[in-house]
Amino acid sequence: MDIRALGYLRIETADLAAWRTYVLDILGMAEAAGTTDTRLGVRIDDRTHRFQFVAGAQDRLLAAGFEVAGARALEDAAAELESAGHPVKQADAETLADRRVQGLIHCEDPSGNPLEIYWGQAQDHTPLAARYGNRFVTGGREGSLGLGHVVLPAADTEATLDFYENLLGFQLRDSMRLPPVAVPTGKPGQDFYWMHFLSPNRRHHSLGLYPGALPPGIVHFMVELETLDDVGYCLDRMNAAGIPIASTLGRHSNDHMVSFYAQAPGGFQVECGWDGLLVDPATWTAKEITADSFWGHQWNG
Repeated sequence: MDIRALGYLRIETADLAAWRTYVLDILGMAEAAGTTDTRLGVRIDDRTHRFQFVAGAQDRLLAAGFEVAGARALEDAAAELESAGHPVKQADAETLADRRVQGLIHCEDPSGNPLEIYWGQAQDHTPLAARYGNRFVTGGREGSLGLGHVVLPAADTEATLDFYENLLGFQLRDSMRLPPVAVPTGKPGQDFYWMHFLSPNRRHHSLGLYPGALPPGIVHFMVELETLDDVGYCLDRMNAAGIPIASTLGRHSNDHMVSFYAQAPGGFQVECGWDGLLVDPATWTAKEITADSFWGHQWNG
């Protein structure tokens, strides 16, 4: 299967106003055209949106959207999923119009995470009205890197890894052992758990698989900024707004990202980073990492 990138995230929220403040005033993203009182679209580049926040009764991931090159690639993806025993639902006209795409299918991974595979998302050619002049890394001359990365709960870790690696065609970049205390909702009786990091493109990882269950259906998402100063300014805005910082600034050992983590309105976390590693898929070899970070990333509870 020819997945190119993590294209967008759709999130249901019980507090749309809080997310509006969080993404626009704190993260420095831009409101997308077509936003309503019950639906907030968010831009970080030339796509019509990279995030959709939908007002609802709870906080949960509605879908992770993965992009393919075109109509034939989407047809092939649907056929491969069905052949492998993963039911596919074709999107209706209303859904296509809402996502601003030309083709889309719905499916789930083996851990029940909702996915949308699509092609032909519309662009917005107006200048990005980022409030603080910050810019996000999504591709450009490096090709399609997508919005950043997302970490999803994967209680059925082995089957879910097989799904992304051997069916969707992601490349396993590295894995890390987690002690039982780090995975309180994991399968009982294990001495350790594997957390895996994968990507369909040059970004070190577009997807992380956490080996446990979490109620919102998402552990965190990461957006990458063009400069270290932009990360620092964002951290200052988080602190000024009284938003809890989940992890101090640090540099990860796997993707070399300099980043911090903050709590988000939906009961999960957001990572803001800079200087993420780009790899050559043709020469990369999967590894086990034995420490989360080279320095920093002190977790606060």
